[in-house]
Amino acid sequence: MNQAALVTGASSGIGRALAREFAAHGFDVVLVARREEALRDVSREIKGRVHLVAMDLAGQGAGTALADEVQRRGIQVDVAVNNAGFGLQGEFSALPLDRQLEMIQLNVTTLTELTRRLLPGMLERRSGGILNVASTAAFQPGPLMAVYYATKAYVLSFTEAITEELAGRGVKISCLCPGPTHSEFAARADMQGTPLFRGRVMDAETVARAGYEGWMAGEAVIVPGAANRRGTWLVRLAPRAMVRRIVKGLNTAKAVL
Repeated sequence: MNQAALVTGASSGIGRALAREFAAHGFDVVLVARREEALRDVSREIKGRVHLVAMDLAGQGAGTALADEVQRRGIQVDVAVNNAGFGLQGEFSALPLDRQLEMIQLNVTTLTELTRRLLPGMLERRSGGILNVASTAAFQPGPLMAVYYATKAYVLSFTEAITEELAGRGVKISCLCPGPTHSEFAARADMQGTPLFRGRVMDAETVARAGYEGWMAGEAVIVPGAANRRGTWLVRLAPRAMVRRIVKGLNTAKAVL
């Protein structure tokens, strides 16, 4: 019997590409997203066994509800790919509070909840693991996307911590930190006109391949692309005030560097 990889946010972008990547390497896949028809489109691209779970993961208790649903269906999740998430561009004080709290729920709370629900079984079997999707945003504060950057910093820190806790226990725990990528993210976050997405943008397939290969190799932190890796090192060397100004410029339609 093939192992099964559960992929959240699987209807488009990096999630869709990750689902195809795991399926191409012999995994059954559990596709999770809000839009059932979009999930059906993805399933037609995949050879092998596919399960569809149409569920909004931005609500309270969504991680537990998803874990309960796959258990009810008799699906053993060997790998959890926590990819679902979204961002918002604008000043923190002006963006709708409910949407920002929803972002924290999806990007942080549901990811944490689902990981906690599925991880004990993986540890008991001493196989499988977790691939959490953060962003290069995790490495610095993000003026004009303050909450989004903060959620991704949480994902990176959380993932690195449990990677160390579980070293030698038979499971692989990795955090994928892509830079700007061709997907629906930029449109949903109203970021298309910003310098960040006018520069070099990777394709989702390249990011997914790097994520899968890095997870298989047991890498704790995976940053696809040489330019992105350089950027994560440079922010550690530059003064924090300079980093904040640069990131603010990248996140606005008019550069303010």
